Amino acid sequence: MDKLTAMQLFVRVAELGSFSQAAEQHGISKSNISKQISALEQALGAQLLQRSTRRLQLTQAGEEYLQHCSDILRQIADTEARLQQQQQVPQGKLRINAAMALGLTALAPAFAEFMRRYPKIELDVQLSDEAQDLLQHNFDLGLRVASQSFDSAYVGKTITQFSYSICAAPEYLQRHGAINCPEDLAKHQCFEYSYFRHKHIWPVGNNGVPIIGNLKANSSVFLLEMIKQGMGVGFIPRFISHQALQAGEVVEVLAAENKPNMTLYALYPVRKFIPPRLSLFIEFLQSWFARHPYL
Repeated sequence: MDKLTAMQLFVRVAELGSFSQAAEQHGISKSNISKQISALEQALGAQLLQRSTRRLQLTQAGEEYLQHCSDILRQIADTEARLQQQQQVPQGKLRINAAMALGLTALAPAFAEFMRRYPKIELDVQLSDEAQDLLQHNFDLGLRVASQSFDSAYVGKTITQFSYSICAAPEYLQRHGAINCPEDLAKHQCFEYSYFRHKHIWPVGNNGVPIIGNLKANSSVFLLEMIKQGMGVGFIPRFISHQALQAGEVVEVLAAENKPNMTLYALYPVRKFIPPRLSLFIEFLQSWFARHPYL
């Protein structure tokens, strides 16, 4: 038994609460993980996990051992990061979580340029419309578009800011009339983004505008496609809409009205030593978006 590997597997199983998910992340079989943890328990002379068909639970010894294992593995990772920094050769893996729409639009070209520049750094990118817990899923970095502060267990670095655009297809406006002021929106089919915190109020102008419509979706990319089809009007982040605007597939209305900006943050767990590849990646993104603004 490789004790270090067994410790790593135990920590992942405990954090995820699942042998199957841990096996999928590490690319090995569920039975292999079970054997290694059983060997670890035998070597320690203590049961770490209580297994059943429905749930997985840490024993008291398992909870104590988990804390010590996590501390040891973090110290090892920090030591390796220091050695890499001394060698001045950026390398290793970065596990990154980001919003689906952000990854499919603004992030893809930035990531491509980073990979060309630093080929020894491996990117493991997970896209999700719902924010994942970085610690639970063992992510090095989360890219979040938000306006609120974050939990004290995380550090947030500002990457750039994005604006919104109110978009409609030219043919839609020809059929349903122009939108010259915020109040005109009440006469139109306005699409709702499921995760938008304002829900039925678009933050346009000084007081916001209530909207109505017959379409709600959890993807701004999908909403933009429906806007291109001439089905209605959408309140779309600029990093999603800018190509369609440039191509003339949609036009922006109420461009001069006040609308909020949102900030793109690089979010990572607090730790004593930041791996050089992580600092390098964040600095690269800050520089890339400074040269490619989506405002």
